[in-house]
Amino acid sequence: MPMSDSDVATKLERVDIFAPLSAKEREQIARLGRELRHDPAKVLASEGESGVGFHLLLEGSAEVDVGGQHRATLGPGDYFGEISVIDGQPRTATVRVGPDGLRTFTILAWNFKGMLDDHPQVARTLLVGLCARLRAAEARAGQAPDTSCPPEAS
Repeated sequence: MPMSDSDVATKLERVDIFAPLSAKEREQIARLGRELRHDPAKVLASEGESGVGFHLLLEGSAEVDVGGQHRATLGPGDYFGEISVIDGQPRTATVRVGPDGLRTFTILAWNFKGMLDDHPQVARTLLVGLCARLRAAEARAGQAPDTSCPPEAS
């Protein structure tokens, strides 16, 4: 049985990029997407291909590979797809559904972009999060971190 908008809004409250919003704003965002079920081993995003949306994991797990190397296992509360939705560029990773299947809350790209226009605090939180990811990637690669990101990402 699909979750109600109110239930999805409660889940969104625990996601860093949506936490700054009011309950009413999270309910508005909940109406923008829909709940989807995915079978085990299904590829939800392919590195180098275009993406169609933002995905919040509600139940189950997903494996993330970059360049054929395993990078992470995602679980409930994790999300992916925001980078490609924001810049319109191809996906930066391949995401495959875990062995028990997956349930996601998915917002299509055009709805996600509109949501960013309507809720600039989400856009700011996303930018800070992306800066943190960039700094972590640079640290793994042995590069000096880029200090042009906002101080909150430090």
